[in-house]
Amino acid sequence: MKRLLIVLALIACILIAGCTSIPAPAQEKGTLQFSSSPAGAQIYLDNQYQGTTPSTLTGVATGSHILEFRDAGYQSYITNITVASGTSNYYAALTLLASQTVQPTSAVTGGSVSQGSTSGIQPTLTIQAGQKTMTIGTAQAFTGTCTGSDTVLLYLSGPGAYTNGVLLAQVPVSVVNTWNYTWNPGYRIISGSYTLVALDKNKTVSATAPFSVVGGGSVSVIATPITTSPGGTVTLTGLCTTGSSGITLTLYGPGQLASGIQLATLTLNPDNTYSYSYTFDISRPAGTYTMTVSDLQHTASASTNIQLNN
Repeated sequence: MKRLLIVLALIACILIAGCTSIPAPAQEKGTLQFSSSPAGAQIYLDNQYQGTTPSTLTGVATGSHILEFRDAGYQSYITNITVASGTSNYYAALTLLASQTVQPTSAVTGGSVSQGSTSGIQPTLTIQAGQKTMTIGTAQAFTGTCTGSDTVLLYLSGPGAYTNGVLLAQVPVSVVNTWNYTWNPGYRIISGSYTLVALDKNKTVSATAPFSVVGGGSVSVIATPITTSPGGTVTLTGLCTTGSSGITLTLYGPGQLASGIQLATLTLNPDNTYSYSYTFDISRPAGTYTMTVSDLQHTASASTNIQLNN
């Protein structure tokens, strides 16, 4: 009987042990710290929004993930990362849309997604345009400094052929960390706003130089009325499509106005139109007067005659 009880007790222990599950070890988690240049980029982990940089995300499952930084006006930066337990830092230097997209393909573990220079020095970069406004048919000079990279990449964005950004040149950096480049497109461009983007060869830092191009358009002028008398007022209206920000008005006529007198410099309306009213002094002699309108860079002009009668 005693032996039977012992056997039954052993069977009961085996059954109880079989029904008791051993808890699986908890999955390890990692902490990710995000930063970017410029700051404020949107963070997406496995296509899920996680806030903006700089930011810290805790409780991330270890293993492979897809990390993406997004910011308006910049190329999205996507990379594969492998999260480990502990804290990992991730940094992205976003590239302006005028440049080519940076698409790293290799996995990064617990490190930076920055494309650093091969020398290990964080690059610095400056750029300056020789002219804020250049005229079609002339050249534009760009200068700057660069450290941590032996080459500067220059991308140009603007209207026409430059809408999607064009690589203009790969410029060597001198031993004193300076660089220069002269752009001479001749007449193969159109007027408008342009931006030259300079990047180091690994595209970790960028600098921009906005400028405008004028010329290649026309100026018009209409006088209302075309006949008036001393003391009368004439309204001048027209359109300027050269890309200039404004126009000048010059009046020619008999007597003291034979060499002309500049009446005004006007800023164009947003639709490139202008309007100006001029009142003839009562002492002006009768005769034919000419109103000439030109853009600020004198690439185009137009004239209209006004008859002044006594």
